[in-house]
Amino acid sequence: MNNIARIASAAIVASGLLSVAACGSDSEPAPAAPPTAAGVTVRSVAPAGAATFEVSSPDVKDGTFGADNFAGAFGCTAANHSPRVRWSGAPANAKSFAVTMFDPDAPTGSGFWHWVNWDIAPTATEFGTGVTAVTGTNDAGAPEYLGPCPPSGDKAHTYRITVLALDVPKMDLPAATPPAVASFSMSSHVIGIGQLSVSAQRP
Repeated sequence: MNNIARIASAAIVASGLLSVAACGSDSEPAPAAPPTAAGVTVRSVAPAGAATFEVSSPDVKDGTFGADNFAGAFGCTAANHSPRVRWSGAPANAKSFAVTMFDPDAPTGSGFWHWVNWDIAPTATEFGTGVTAVTGTNDAGAPEYLGPCPPSGDKAHTYRITVLALDVPKMDLPAATPPAVASFSMSSHVIGIGQLSVSAQRP
């Protein structure tokens, strides 16, 4: 068993002990992430010098999610439909893509992974229904998209939808790999990154 497999195996066991509550539309380059409310900077998965490209979503309007994109759990009763994600200008030598959604503002001390997908074909320019990928587990422990549902009355959360261009065609990670381990494993293969920041808040 290699080191990554050992880390993934240990993290899978640890993730089974956790039960946490889950908790944006201009494209952004991939600089260091801004500090969270606790003053902790979440490091970017992309190395210095990685190419940047445009990411958008037809389901994001005025920087906010569509009503159907919200969760159907944790106090929300929406449809939990994943937003369509589109990108352009990615590196031509990308061998696969990954799409993730992360909330650094979740009151967990470590953010919250809502969606992690990898092994998307290098010819893809959109991720949505019908696109083949490995969908990893979110921080609620389910292998699926979990929409935003920040705590009622909390400040607006800024969710980062990220598209990673990778230099390998497959990551060879099981779907049960915890999201932080999957992201760490992908970090050494990132050659390009695009991000879309989307806001969500509940009264």
